[in-house]
Amino acid sequence: MSDPLDPRLHAFRPDLADRRLAGQVEAERYVSGEPRRVTAANVPLKPEPDAAATTVTELLYGEVFTVFEDRSGWAWGQLETDGYVGYAASASLGEQGPQATHRISSLCTFLYPEPDLKRPPLASLSLGSLVRLGDQVETRGTTYRTVEGGGAIVAAHAMPVDAVADNDFVVVAERFLNVPYLWGGRTSGGVDCSSLVQLSLMCAGRSAPRDTDLQEQRLGRHVEGGIEAALHPGDLVFWRGHVAIMIDGEYMIHASGHHMMVVIEPVADAVTRFAGRSGRPTSVKRL
Repeated sequence: MSDPLDPRLHAFRPDLADRRLAGQVEAERYVSGEPRRVTAANVPLKPEPDAAATTVTELLYGEVFTVFEDRSGWAWGQLETDGYVGYAASASLGEQGPQATHRISSLCTFLYPEPDLKRPPLASLSLGSLVRLGDQVETRGTTYRTVEGGGAIVAAHAMPVDAVADNDFVVVAERFLNVPYLWGGRTSGGVDCSSLVQLSLMCAGRSAPRDTDLQEQRLGRHVEGGIEAALHPGDLVFWRGHVAIMIDGEYMIHASGHHMMVVIEPVADAVTRFAGRSGRPTSVKRL
């Protein structure tokens, strides 16, 4: 007997399901999704159509969100990037349009109404946001690229979608140092522990699941001896509901709900602090 499908990663409800799941789940009806593109800087994804509900993750500007139902201002669908399912505000989604050509590679950048840093920006786009770039324009010595759909960004703040920003994802993670902790956050304005891992790996050209338990299941190989072993830079240390990235054999970086920001601290300190609440680390994974 196969394991039940994870509703975080498969779009199904008793009344409605992704047509691709017909025969795997029971639903009153099955539909083909309509791909749309995120048009807001970042969009909270909810487990139910309620603005007050917990945010489970965020959609980034330019990402594709496949919609299976759009009703009463809420679109129920699935994020193409990592497969996460939930409800997003309909007003934050537009037509899919042509594919993005570039990804924001700086921690964040401004979308200006025109190529001029003196103009009030339209939005702040976070690392990982997707854009389709047009002409190159220079204004007072700064080079910009126009953005299809309107506006312009500093050219140096984006890279082709298939390029790798940095082969060392630990270096990328360190760029988030002191960024505030935000449950469900996935932008330079706020991250949680698993999005820090996901975004850092993305910039190194590797995909990763969104949630900690899925990362522990699917990323890397187990390090024999776990937390007692000699740890390497890039090792992922997992607790129940938490993950951290080793930057060397002693220190780790993580988005910490205790410190309410991304911090670097000795792994031994974290092990001691977690012991009374989450227990010992459940595993160490090496990529």
